[in-house]
Amino acid sequence: MSDLSRPARPVILGQNQYGKAENRVVKITRDGATHHIKDLNVSVSLSGDMDEVHYSGSNAHVLPTDTTKNTVYAFAKEYGIESAEQFGIHLARHFVTSQEPIHRARIRIEEYAWERIEHTGKGAHSFVRKGQETRLAQITYDGSSWEVVSGLKDLTVMNSTDSEFWGYARDKYTTLPEAYDRILATEVSGRWRFNWTDDEQETPDWDESYAQVKGHFLRAFAETYSLSLQQTLYAMAARIIDHRGEIDEVRFSLPNKHHFLVDLEPFGLKNDTADGAVYFAADRPYGLIEATVLRDGCEAKIPADLTNL
Repeated sequence: MSDLSRPARPVILGQNQYGKAENRVVKITRDGATHHIKDLNVSVSLSGDMDEVHYSGSNAHVLPTDTTKNTVYAFAKEYGIESAEQFGIHLARHFVTSQEPIHRARIRIEEYAWERIEHTGKGAHSFVRKGQETRLAQITYDGSSWEVVSGLKDLTVMNSTDSEFWGYARDKYTTLPEAYDRILATEVSGRWRFNWTDDEQETPDWDESYAQVKGHFLRAFAETYSLSLQQTLYAMAARIIDHRGEIDEVRFSLPNKHHFLVDLEPFGLKNDTADGAVYFAADRPYGLIEATVLRDGCEAKIPADLTNL
């Protein structure tokens, strides 16, 4: 149906995209008897000249989502998986440059890490799934410029001391006692945006950058005497910006994993932090601290709601 023959209607099509979500791909690379694993969950989202498929149902501009799935697996074999970011770059470039109606490709990747099981047998091909965190990457390409956002989720960290919380605002509903020696624990969800946007720029070493970023914010978490989780968040993000020139923006979402002193007085027991206390670890409700930290002069582009990534 042409534009002229399409009935006029009081509604118009807004932003739209389509693709194949959560393609699970595991690539084994064999280096003699030593094997290497890359374990990814890849989601492909495409947008562009897609008005007609919504208005009339014509699929002339639609690359099947099954094709995008097949491409993920074929590229894993043809190009290998150097890193989550580099694999996403290969895919995004392919979809935008090979299909004229596709103007923008967004690739989201979760990477699951494995570590080798040491043993006395022959070969190095036994692994145990690491449980610290899930690595994340989102690659977006519009045919001329790139946006790469890396990150992680589900990384739980704790300081058993060197944390306080006092001097806060009060009203008639405030019952929380001030704390001068408390546990500070959180489950880190973070994203960081690279300033690599053009093929003419030197490509970052994605794996080295990830390792360094993680190391820097963990060190800041450990070394910051915390008067608030907000202060700790800022220290974690600022250390990344200060030490990693390839990154312009960092956003953290940090739930406060509360640990409350158990009242043991009914049993005639003193529960004092100075003596080594017993705590109740509460999973909910929890305080949720979120913020973006930027390199001076840069614009915030990571969505405030990290679930939008």
